[in-house]
Amino acid sequence: MSESFLEVSRILSGGLEGEKVKVRGWLHNKRSSGGIHFLILRDGTGIIQCTMKRDKVDRRQFELAKDVTLESSIELTGTVRRDERAPGGYEIAVEELKVVHMAEEGFPIAKKYHGPEFLLDHRHLWIRSRKMQNILRVRAKFLEAAREWFKLNGYTEFHSPILITAACEGGATLFPVKYFNREAYLTQSWQLYAEAAIASLGKIYTIAPSFRAEKSRTRRHLTEYWHLEVEIPWCGLNGVMKVEEELLSYVCRRLASEASRELRDLGRDVKDLLRVEPPFERLTYDEAVEILHEDGFDFEWGKDLGRVEERHLALKFDKPFFITHYPRSAKAFYHKPDPNRPEVTLSVDLMAPEGYGEITGGGERIDDLDELLKRIKENGLNPEDYKWYIDLRRYGSVPHAGFGLGVERTISWICKLDHIRDAIAFPRLINRVYP
Repeated sequence: MSESFLEVSRILSGGLEGEKVKVRGWLHNKRSSGGIHFLILRDGTGIIQCTMKRDKVDRRQFELAKDVTLESSIELTGTVRRDERAPGGYEIAVEELKVVHMAEEGFPIAKKYHGPEFLLDHRHLWIRSRKMQNILRVRAKFLEAAREWFKLNGYTEFHSPILITAACEGGATLFPVKYFNREAYLTQSWQLYAEAAIASLGKIYTIAPSFRAEKSRTRRHLTEYWHLEVEIPWCGLNGVMKVEEELLSYVCRRLASEASRELRDLGRDVKDLLRVEPPFERLTYDEAVEILHEDGFDFEWGKDLGRVEERHLALKFDKPFFITHYPRSAKAFYHKPDPNRPEVTLSVDLMAPEGYGEITGGGERIDDLDELLKRIKENGLNPEDYKWYIDLRRYGSVPHAGFGLGVERTISWICKLDHIRDAIAFPRLINRVYP
C-alpha cells in the first residue's frame, strides 16, 4: 500500500474496490449500531462512509472512534468496498484511526433546525454543510466552464480598478471610500474601463466583485456580488444576445455533465439545464408590459421592471428568455437609443425562468460623441467626471456592446435556491458584514 493519502473523490469514482487506502479529512458525522461505528469522512473533494467493526480492530481503536468528536481532523486506513447502501456507493472498512486534532465538544451546527440568522452568524462553520459544499462546487464549476468558453471563443480576460471616481450606474448606490485626501467609491461595474480596453485587446471579459449600496432586503440582492462581464467591439444588440445564449447554454451543458450529483442533491433535474439551448425567446419591453397589464398589474410604462414583475413574467417560462428595448428612462446614460424609436434603448436583460428573473443586463453602448454628451447632461451628470470616458468617442470609436451577469443570481437559479445569500460563501447584506 502506498503511504500517500487518496482523495475521497478518487475512491467514489470507482476502480479501487478491494484496495487498501489511506484517507484524511474531518469527521462530518457519526453513529454507532451494536458493534459497528459509522464514521462519515469529509475531505473537501467528497464525503464517504467508513465502517469500523469491534471484532476487526484493536479495542483502543474502537473506543477512540466512540469518543472522537464531530469535526475532528482524522486519518483512516482501510479497505475499499462497494456497497449500494452507502452514500456514493462505496465505503471504507476501517482498520486504523488516527486523530490529528480532537475538536471541542458541542459543534454549533447541530442536526436540529437553525434559523437563517444563526447560520449567517456561524457561516464559517455552515459552509462545511453538504448543501453549501454542493453549491460552492457548482459555483466553481460554473466559472471554470465560463472561462473555458471564453478561451475557446477568443476572449481575453481583463481586470479594471475596484476604486473609482465616477458612477457607472446610479450614484445613489455607490459605497464611498476615503482615499487619502479625497473621496473615491467601490466599483459598480467594470464597464466604463472595459470600453477603453476593447481598443487594446478586442473581445474581453472579467470575473470580479462589484458593489451596490442598495437598501434592498430582498432574496435577490447582495451589497457585494461577483460580476461576469463581457465587452465586444464591432457588436450590436443581436450579436450580444447571441453571445449570451451560447455562453449560458455551454455552461449549463457542462454543469449537467460534471456536477450532476451536486445538482441532484440540491433538487435540480439536469434535464432542466439541457433545455437551455439557443435560441432563447425574445420579448420587447412593450410586450412584457402588455402581458403585465393583461394579468392585472397596474404598471406604468417607462419604469424599470421590479422584482415582482420579473418574477411574474419568469414563472411563464421553463428556460431563459430576453426582454429588449427598455425605455431610456429605465436605463443608464451609456445605453444607445434606438435610432428608429429614440424613447427606447438598444438594451437587453436576460431572465432566468421559474420566477428567478434578471440575471444579466446589457446592450449596445453609445458610440457617438455628441449623443453621449447629450445623455450625460440629460441624466444630470457632470461631463468633467467622465472626461476620459468621453475621450473614447474621439479616438477610434466603434459600435460596441456588452453585458454583465450576476454570478450569485445565476447560481441561485441553477441550484434552485430560495435566497441569494446561499449562492456565495460569505454573503454581504444590507445588515450584515460579519463574519
